Order: sequence, then structure tokens, then C-alpha cells
Amino acid sequence: MTMIQNPILKGFCPDPSIVRAGEAYYIAVSTFEWWPGVKLFHSKDLQNWTQIGAALTRKSQLDMIGDPTSGGVWAPCLSYDNGRFYLVFTDVKTKKGRFYNTHNYLVWTDDIRGEWSEPVYLNSIGFDPSLFHDNDGKKYLINMVNGFKGVLVQEIDPQTWELIGERKKVYAGSGIGCTEGPHMYHIGEWYYLLTAEGGTGYDHCVTVARSRSVWGPFETDPHNPLLTSERGRDDALQKCGHGDLVQTQSGEWYLAHLCARPKNGDDLCVLGRETAIQKLVLDADGWFRLKCGGRYAKNQTESPEEIVPGNAEVVPALDRFVPEELTENGWNRWQNGYCSPRRPLGSDASLTARNGYLRLIGRESLNSLHRVTLAAKRQTALCMEACTRMEFYPEYEEQLAGLAYMYDAMNFYLFGKTVDAEGNPVLVLLKSDGGVITDETEPIRLETDDAVTFRARTGQDGAKVTFSYRQNGVWNTVKEDCTTEILTDEHCRGFTGAHFGMYVHDMTGLALHADFEWFYLGEPQEDET
Repeated sequence: MTMIQNPILKGFCPDPSIVRAGEAYYIAVSTFEWWPGVKLFHSKDLQNWTQIGAALTRKSQLDMIGDPTSGGVWAPCLSYDNGRFYLVFTDVKTKKGRFYNTHNYLVWTDDIRGEWSEPVYLNSIGFDPSLFHDNDGKKYLINMVNGFKGVLVQEIDPQTWELIGERKKVYAGSGIGCTEGPHMYHIGEWYYLLTAEGGTGYDHCVTVARSRSVWGPFETDPHNPLLTSERGRDDALQKCGHGDLVQTQSGEWYLAHLCARPKNGDDLCVLGRETAIQKLVLDADGWFRLKCGGRYAKNQTESPEEIVPGNAEVVPALDRFVPEELTENGWNRWQNGYCSPRRPLGSDASLTARNGYLRLIGRESLNSLHRVTLAAKRQTALCMEACTRMEFYPEYEEQLAGLAYMYDAMNFYLFGKTVDAEGNPVLVLLKSDGGVITDETEPIRLETDDAVTFRARTGQDGAKVTFSYRQNGVWNTVKEDCTTEILTDEHCRGFTGAHFGMYVHDMTGLALHADFEWFYLGEPQEDET
């Protein structure tokens, strides 16, 4: 018996929505304020997944300028019907106070690797909506209500995409609380309603209810919840919840779900929320159960019986930059796993301005909610190294470029080159903790203005990070064992995860550029002499 190892999507891949189209499986995940919106992954065996880009790659589809930290795109729903893929998503503009601004949209495509349609606005009632395709051809929007006030069902016209007819509350939740992320399925004589409950933390879970009608009433599984986490075990997946069902070609059922892996000994998750999968069975009464028994998510689950596991894609750790023309949205197609806060980099990124380099043009600082120039990749393991070689020639203190280790606009490390008040080139290591920015060391005077290699290296358990630089062949440690707690969900009270990236800002308005020769993100490497 072969086993699928969890998580299947490592590092900041939360709120999975899974679908099968023929012999291929696809997952869409939340991206929050990171651009492009809604990362997409493909697999043929449910174990080995490859990112195939993103769905929302044009500003006409998604404009997140000014969105709050951990706002933006929440909990997409990916579905497939009659050869077409559909995606429902929320763009969260505010997430505090009585009146959330949670705008819900629908896009579609006949080629999941290609361009998606312009968005159709649906409503702003609540976040995490889903599109349900019933067996009779009718389609319904399944909505939770802001304030966790229950789940609504309303028919939607598949020609005009207008919401029609009665909007009815069909489920108030199981009683656990924080009912969200609803998905509906018509299987046999039953309509199953899958929801996330307990809040997206350590009490998170997946609950199931069912009815003989799309309009309810829905009965909660008497053995609810279907899935949750075993607290107190360092080796167990935690925060398990927010799931979606998929059926294989031979009729086997799986649940893709959110999870987290706190480092041993505490509840801090620097990797953010990730995606795992569990095999399910239907019991004698027609309720879904974990194939492994019980209700706790496991680190591994049985592979589909009819599928031979393939080989995992080898993702290069080192990126060298090949000349390529980038359109306004071309950065996103080239992106190779890179993302940026709130906006496409567009003309602020170039692969042709200097042969063999990625040129980034400085705009606003890293704590801005608007025009930040950062090309980043998510952290996927506790022990990692990020490294880049950069040329940058600032003339003012308001110009800075280098390596960022970032959770969000309020919480980050910035290790970069700038100048002091006298115009001498210096390196600085800045820490932002909840928006309070401090210098972690005194500025380091550089002897020459030559290229600098920046490095951030996390320890085995991910709890600490050490920053070093190299110029003219010699490695120098700037500061060891800086805490990564400021980059965790728990400290930031956020929903994303840590990222490493190439960064530049220019507060003078002169749009100074930085040139990056390569970027490495992978296992720690031996120091070169």
C-alpha cells in the first residue's frame, strides 16, 4: 500500500478547494494580499503537485491596492462543469467592525492554464462563498453570512449570472461556532453541506450536515466533526479544517483540508497554513468518515487504489534571470512561484533592461499597503536559506534595496544596502514588529560599492534566523539567532505565512533601480570560499 505524505502543499497554501477534471486534479488556495490572486496547482496522483500559475492575473480582475494585511483574496471555490472551470472568490476590503466589506466575484475559463474571464460581481453578504452545480443543471450560490450567522442558498442564472429567486438560510451551524467555508455536494439521494467551524486556529474542524433537498432542512452528522486536530502532539498536523471533497475516477473519496505545522514545543506557525489530504469512506448510514478511523488528521493517508504515484516535480532552488519581455501582466505568467504584495510589478520589473539580471524599480516602503516592489517566494520548510546577489547604487538615505524576510506590511526583517547621512554605502538590518521598526545592528560601513550577496538562514526548528553578507569573497555574519516569532500567524494574528524576497524602495520619487543577478531559496548550503 502506497501512502500520500502530508502536507501536500507546503507553506502558505490555505483554504484548499479541490476538483477533478478527467484524470487530472486541481487545487485553488487563498492568497490574501499577495499577487497574483488564487494560486493553482495540478496533480495526477493527489501526492505530487505542481503550481500552474494563478487565476487572477489582471488588475481588471483584482485590485488590492490598499487592502489590509490578511485581507484580499479569501477562500476561493474551484469547480468544474461541462468542460468549464469556475472560480468564486472574495476580495476582503475591511475585516474589522460590524460591517465587513467582503466583495464576492465569479470568473471562469475553458483552459485552467490560460486566461480567466473578467469578474462578475455577486454580493458582499459574507466571505467564502461557493458555486454548486446540481445534477439537474441548476446552479446555486452557497453563502455564509458575515458575523457567522449561518449558510444561505440562492439560485444563480448560468446565462446572466444574476442571483434569482428566494435567498434562504438553510443551516445555522452545528453549534461549534464560526461556521464558514460552505461547500455543497449532491451524492445519491443526499445533499451534503461541508463547512469549516471552530475558527481558523487550533480548534478548527470540518463539519458535515445533510438534507434531501438543496433548501434543507440540514441535519448535522451525529458524530460531528468529521475532521479536527489532536492537540498536544508535536508530530501531529494542527489547525485542521476548511475542507473540500473530491471523488476519483473509480469512486474513492478524499478531503483536501487546511492544516499547520507548528515547530516543536510551541504553537507558533512560521510556515503559515498549508494543505493536506485525507482518504474518506461512507459508513452504513451514509456519513463520511476518515478511512484511518477517528476524526484526527494524519501525516499520511492511503493513495487511490487505481493510481500509480508519479514523481515529484523538481523545483530549482536557484533562479538565474533569462532575458524575456514582460507585459504589464507578463510578470505573473513568468513568475515561477514569485509573488508581490497587492499588485503586479508590471513595468517596475524587467528581465531585459540588463542582460542576465532582474531589475526592480523602487517605489514605496515595505510597510505600505500600496506600491511595494518585492518579488518573493513563500517559506516551505522550517530550515531554509534565502540568498541573492545585488548591485545597487543609492545616493540618499530614502533609497534601500536587499533581502526581505516578511510576513506582512507590519512584521518583517529587511536586510539591505543604503547610504548614511554623509552618503557612504552601508548595510542595515531592520526589524518591524507590529509596525514598530528598529535597527537590529549599527549600520555596517562598506569598503567598496561592489555587488553584495545577502543571506538569511533559519535554524533546524525555524525558530531563529541568522543574517550574513558577502562582498569580495568573504562571508560576514551581521546578527545571529534573530527570532522568527514576529513572522508567525500567532504573533501577527494573520492568515498568510513567511516569505523571502528581493526588495527595493525609493522614497525620493527618483525610481532608482536595483539589479539582482540570481535568487536562491532552498536547503542551507555550505559556505563558498
